[in-house]
Amino acid sequence: MGSTDRGMYASPPCSQTGYTKREFIMMAPEEKLKHFDNRAQARDHNREFDACIQDLVRCVALTRLVYGDGHLKLAQAHARLAKAYLQFKGWAPQAQEHSALARELLPFCSSVSPRRGEKLQALMCLLDIHLTQGGASLLTANLEEAESSFLEAEQVLEQLHLQGAINQEEKMKTELEISSALSRVYRRQSRHKEALSQCEKSLQRLEDCGKPEKTCSVYRDMAAIEQGKGHLDRAIEHLSKAHAIAVSHSSGELEEAQISHSLALMLSAAATEPHHNESAGHYFEQSLSVYKSSAGPQDPAFLAAQDDFCHFLLLNGQQERCVEIQRASLAPKRSAFGDLSAEVSDTLQLIGSVDMSEGRMKQAHRTMTKCLEIQSLLYGPQHKKTKATQKAVDMLARAPEVAERQRQGTRKTKNLTLSALPSSGNDGNSMSDS
Repeated sequence: MGSTDRGMYASPPCSQTGYTKREFIMMAPEEKLKHFDNRAQARDHNREFDACIQDLVRCVALTRLVYGDGHLKLAQAHARLAKAYLQFKGWAPQAQEHSALARELLPFCSSVSPRRGEKLQALMCLLDIHLTQGGASLLTANLEEAESSFLEAEQVLEQLHLQGAINQEEKMKTELEISSALSRVYRRQSRHKEALSQCEKSLQRLEDCGKPEKTCSVYRDMAAIEQGKGHLDRAIEHLSKAHAIAVSHSSGELEEAQISHSLALMLSAAATEPHHNESAGHYFEQSLSVYKSSAGPQDPAFLAAQDDFCHFLLLNGQQERCVEIQRASLAPKRSAFGDLSAEVSDTLQLIGSVDMSEGRMKQAHRTMTKCLEIQSLLYGPQHKKTKATQKAVDMLARAPEVAERQRQGTRKTKNLTLSALPSSGNDGNSMSDS
């Protein structure tokens, strides 16, 4: 029993079960198991993931009580809980622990269960175990273990299909899951050719089952692989296909915005020809429009895309437009990230740098001073970012117009201080008033 789920085995409050306390206590373990099994399914459907996991933990305990330690149903209960930990929470250690417990039980279950139906159930359970172990290993960067688990899952899937335990649609869905996972494994191992081969398998399977709208994510994966190889033209080609699919099949506004943003970044990186720059600008504008309408102007994804667009504008000599956008972004960034945030300080630094390069020294000094105040609090005075900004502020302070403004400010402060002091003739405590 894992440390995470140890406390979940306790009986739940009766308000959670729908029974009175007496009714729940008097229920047979088999009835309690059926109740929690059904409720876990309902909570899964309603996306109540934490509550679903709690019920699945109780199902493991009750299954052991009802069926004993060597029963197939206990292996299935552990496998189901392992899958939930991985899919709902991304908790790889818990998923690995429970899938390993299920795997240890299966050989014993198979040897004592001669019936064909239970043999096939054991194979189905084994398939789930391999898929969960593969996913958990991928999360923990154990890539060799992940590859081994997914390849074993592929073999078990074929056995199930040959024995008629799984239909063509279910087989296709699981094959897609496996090929997508193997593609990620091979990509992280820099085995680019094998990663692309798995993507091509996924494309073929999706075409075979008449689901071209699902190919969008595959083309995005292929673009990332080609980009990793330094083949920007091929990456742009794949991402353009993904974009066309996202737009034509309405696969989701956010996905369309993400692809437009990625495409803009790729095109700007490959801007060896004028049309690349034009296309990059078009896709930046498109991504910002879709992000703004679907997520809002304070959404971090919108603001990140806007910053990338501004850097693109800078590289293309559009400093004034860049600064205009960055100034307008300060308020939403303060709202989204806080006044004392890296996002706000980076924006101020960019605005100050452009002002400085354009000769607006007073504005640059004021903006860089604000940036310095935030960086000093965020990183401390000895951080390289703070030191660089301090150097810029010191340099700007030596500019004639800034130095003159500071002298005027000093004289104004001195005059205000002197005018606030009472004169000898108007002293309220003078002898003439006594």
